[in-house]
Amino acid sequence: MPVRIPKNLKSATAVPRGACTCGSLRKASRRISQFYDAALAPVGIKSTQFSILAEVERGSVEGPLTMCDLATAMVMDRSTLGHNLRPLERDDLLSLRLALADRRKRHVTLTKKGKSTLQRARRLWRTAEGRFEAIFGKQHAADLRAVLLNIAGNDELNSLPLR
Repeated sequence: MPVRIPKNLKSATAVPRGACTCGSLRKASRRISQFYDAALAPVGIKSTQFSILAEVERGSVEGPLTMCDLATAMVMDRSTLGHNLRPLERDDLLSLRLALADRRKRHVTLTKKGKSTLQRARRLWRTAEGRFEAIFGKQHAADLRAVLLNIAGNDELNSLPLR
């Protein structure tokens, strides 16, 4: 699905020669993370933490969410996820519990404080989303999300070595 850039958003500078997709995505990711981190600062969490809390809430609707399920949903390896969960657990925003049926699995759940923080953060997030859409246009923002989710879900881009 091609994403059309609105005329008013086209860069005044040309794309640098040798610019690659990975570098461009990483720069954009850092910029957007800074944008959302600033929006979430009043509740004391970062955009990555918001995404994890929201995914835990979304996933737990169907029952207890395991770390493995959460890692898959977040497109993270379990080690990285564990690193990101530690401050959330320390700050009592979520809890990790061994599964009763299979002690090798750990369930991730929001605490009461986590639910409250997520609710407050969601209001700030919606404001930031509105600002982003005002800057880039509602349809262009939706197109961008569709492309990015397509990339995130594309199994051809897994971490296997290229041949």
